[in-house]
Amino acid sequence: MSRPAVAHIRLDAFRHNYQLARQTHGGRALAVIKANAYGHGAVQCAQAVSNDADGFAVACLEEALQLRQAGIKNSILLLEGFFEAVELPDIVVNDLWIVVHAIWQVEILLAAKLVKPLQVWLKLDSGMHRVGLSPAEYAQAFMQLSGHANVEKIVLMSHFANADNLSSAHTLQQIAVFQQAITGIEHSGGVTDTNHTEYSLANSAAILGWPQTKADWSRPGIMLYGANPLRSSDINLRPVMQLTSQIISIRNIKKGESIGYGSLFTAQRDSVVGVVACGYADGYPRSAGNGTPAAVDGKRTQLIGRVSMDMLFVDLTDITQAKMASPKIGSIVELWGDQVPANDVATAAGTIAYELFCNVKRVQFRYSDT
Repeated sequence: MSRPAVAHIRLDAFRHNYQLARQTHGGRALAVIKANAYGHGAVQCAQAVSNDADGFAVACLEEALQLRQAGIKNSILLLEGFFEAVELPDIVVNDLWIVVHAIWQVEILLAAKLVKPLQVWLKLDSGMHRVGLSPAEYAQAFMQLSGHANVEKIVLMSHFANADNLSSAHTLQQIAVFQQAITGIEHSGGVTDTNHTEYSLANSAAILGWPQTKADWSRPGIMLYGANPLRSSDINLRPVMQLTSQIISIRNIKKGESIGYGSLFTAQRDSVVGVVACGYADGYPRSAGNGTPAAVDGKRTQLIGRVSMDMLFVDLTDITQAKMASPKIGSIVELWGDQVPANDVATAAGTIAYELFCNVKRVQFRYSDT
């Protein structure tokens, strides 16, 4: 029998969440499946929505080639663009779209000898200050690229730093910077009624919380996997990953006894403890500790003690005393999924659902699509 730690990936939930994101935003939606679809399996997720998706977004050429080799024919955007000129022939041959976010990329693209032009998504740094052209550079870069033999079409884009914080004014400030940049391009003659340039602003948080960011394209990411970046429950997202394992040992400890490395949990009463076959080597966060939620045979409980490499502890005392269930060797423990939202685990562990999903490894991945 194989180790019982399993990541159940429900592709029907992924498809539902994509359709919900597209409907909520309007326009077209690039499904962001970078980083192996946030740990869920990029090829499997892409195949699940290939008949519906307007396109996909990945980080780099290597991720896009994996999809092309698997037979994915939809449009694919490289969110970091290219890193050196030698990548451009493969980008052209595989009919990929590129983000251009720096002057050095503009210069390489203009100097390249390509057999056919590329679609360019020109990225403005509207205030996140990670990557993107400055407002002072943006109109000039647009004019240089517009009409060039290497450029088929330009989509104007930016990315938000604080869209998951509805009380922050920073998103409105970024929208204003983006609008000013568009105005600058219009004044330079770059955008006309007969030459409509498309726009893309909204990530998952903006789709859900900032309707004024609606544009031609959205780029949903984390919401596709069922985690709401706004931490609200007023939209019907479905968790795609259900991470489960089983109880492999049950310990009865006396009041005053401790468990695990560092003895971080000392029983305040006689307690029943379940040992679960999952740990930080499986991607479960070591920072999760006492009070982190879990569910045993469908009943909510919590972690106690320190997460170790291959195992963790759950408190079975209340479940056993209330006779809500009879935990035993082999009882199913949900670490996140349907009963235990990933956001709740992330909060307890001092991280975000993105990191939880991306870190899952060593466990069995089982895919279903109903």
